Amino acid sequence: MFTGKLRYAVVLLTILVLAAYETRAEEGMWTFDNPPIKLLQEKYGFTPTQSWLDHVRLSSVRLNDGGSGSFVSPDGLLLTNHHVARGQLQKNSTAEHDYIRDGFYADTPDKEMKSPDLEVNVLIGMENVTALVQGAAKGISDQAKAMKAREAEIARIEKESKEKTGLRSDIVSLYQGGEYWLYTYKAYTDVRIVFAPEQQAAFFGGDPDNFTFPRYDLDMALFRVYDNGKPLHTENYGGIDDRTPNGRTQHDRVPEAAHRSMPGICRQGPGTGATGGQHGLRPAEQSQGLRRPPGCLGGQGDPRQEAGRGR
Repeated sequence: MFTGKLRYAVVLLTILVLAAYETRAEEGMWTFDNPPIKLLQEKYGFTPTQSWLDHVRLSSVRLNDGGSGSFVSPDGLLLTNHHVARGQLQKNSTAEHDYIRDGFYADTPDKEMKSPDLEVNVLIGMENVTALVQGAAKGISDQAKAMKAREAEIARIEKESKEKTGLRSDIVSLYQGGEYWLYTYKAYTDVRIVFAPEQQAAFFGGDPDNFTFPRYDLDMALFRVYDNGKPLHTENYGGIDDRTPNGRTQHDRVPEAAHRSMPGICRQGPGTGATGGQHGLRPAEQSQGLRRPPGCLGGQGDPRQEAGRGR
């Protein structure tokens, strides 16, 4: 469907509707360049500003081990899933210390473990380069030659962007080549493990991934991102506000937070399985023909959960 690069490169907003006893994907997945602002205004009375969207984007990361995460402190603390950290835990394990089996916790910064080959990317910029990429193959009738022309143009744009900005530069393909976007990332390679629970806690219940609910495990891990040898200072991070506008604590407000009409917005860089197997990133428009009568088994999952712009 899409290139392997896209499978973890695109950062999206997922809009959920929270119900008292369940959470379901209601509105689908949206790229940051085209959030459903009008829908949010009309349906939920919420108007995300550009500064808010930028804050959410800059507090989100992708990891080259094949996962996503979020900054949760101003000092580079990064929250992700346990299975995303598994590879780094294995690489740091020895005959004496099995960090998969026993978990890991650094109670002081000097005990944080370096990740040998982990890279964390923060999406800095987005540019629509569809005209350039598609224009490179204009007038070429041979499909193989047209593909080579597009690939050459993609390589040129990425190289030029990298040299100009110093940022990692990736072009991703949307809608099977309908659009091409240049994403520029700030890359961090000094990433250290702070905490990961024991495998039995992280994997309790046997779910091989994190797309099944309800779940009763501790599928999480904490890294810290360093820049020039010091913890990364960032003003863009997520957290939990302990108090509501009326002064009540977060524990008092749980019934309010679970109101059926209240939207919840998650940011993520989903893999191919994020909303249903190989076709999890299929755009909404493309999914219309995949709808099945009620009761049928198999297929791509609920089309409402498919990634797309929903035009």
